[in-house]
Amino acid sequence: MSASGSPRGLFASGQRLLGTALELLQVRVDLLVLEFEQEKLRLFDALGLAVIALLGLGIGTLLLCAWLVMLAQPEQRRLVLAALALVFLAGGAWAFWAARSRLRHPAGLFKLSADELARDREALAAAAERSQRD
Repeated sequence: MSASGSPRGLFASGQRLLGTALELLQVRVDLLVLEFEQEKLRLFDALGLAVIALLGLGIGTLLLCAWLVMLAQPEQRRLVLAALALVFLAGGAWAFWAARSRLRHPAGLFKLSADELARDREALAAAAERSQRD
C-alpha cells in the first residue's frame, strides 16, 4: 500500500481539509462582523445628520410660516394657517408612507458576505466536479 493511500495519509488529508474549512469559516465570520460594524457606523452618522437637518428645517419652516401669516391680511390669516397645516400634514403623511416602504425592502445587509459565500459554494462545486472526473 502506498503512503498516500494509507489510513494515516487519509487522516492527515482530512485534518488539512478541516483546517482549511475552519479558516474559510473564520474569514467569512470576520467579514460579517466587519460589515455589521460598518453598517452600524453608517446608520449612526446618518441619524446624527438627520437630526441636525430636521432641526434646521423645522425652525426654518416655522419662521417661514410665521412670516407668511404676518404677510396675509388679518381676515385671511386663518385661511393661510389652514392651508399651511394641510400642506404640512400631506407632506408628513407622504414621508411616513415613503419611510415604511423603504423599511419593507432593505438594501441588503451583509450583501458582501452573501456574495462571498455564493462564490465559495461555486468553487466547492467546481472542485467536487473536477475530482469526480479525475
